[in-house]
Amino acid sequence: MSKLIFDAIYLIDIKFRVCHISNMAVKATTIRLKDDVQSALATLSKYTHVTMNTLVNEAVQSYLDQNLPQAENELEATLTKLRSYRKRDPNFEKSIQMFAEAEAKYPDPIEGRIVKKKPAASTKVRSAAHA
Repeated sequence: MSKLIFDAIYLIDIKFRVCHISNMAVKATTIRLKDDVQSALATLSKYTHVTMNTLVNEAVQSYLDQNLPQAENELEATLTKLRSYRKRDPNFEKSIQMFAEAEAKYPDPIEGRIVKKKPAASTKVRSAAHA
């Protein structure tokens, strides 16, 4: 394994391996790279004789492998909290009761009132003209 560092930010691991034919589905996707990243990727591709597509796929897969477990743990924790909340009030009866009490207790500042619509001036003019 060899490692190259570009601009002291991008660490790219290069694993020399024998390519094999894969039966995995591939989907074309457009991505936009910074000019310096594109240049570094092209240089690395030329140096290693590995396509830029393969390098990008490996980098994305490596990122996913490193970050998905944490995201998965956070989502599981959130789901556990939601399940716990739901068990405390399975049919939301307490929540509905609290909402109803709050509605009855406090005035609603935007509650509407019926306003009798005044006839338009043109209606008054027509009525006067026909009288």
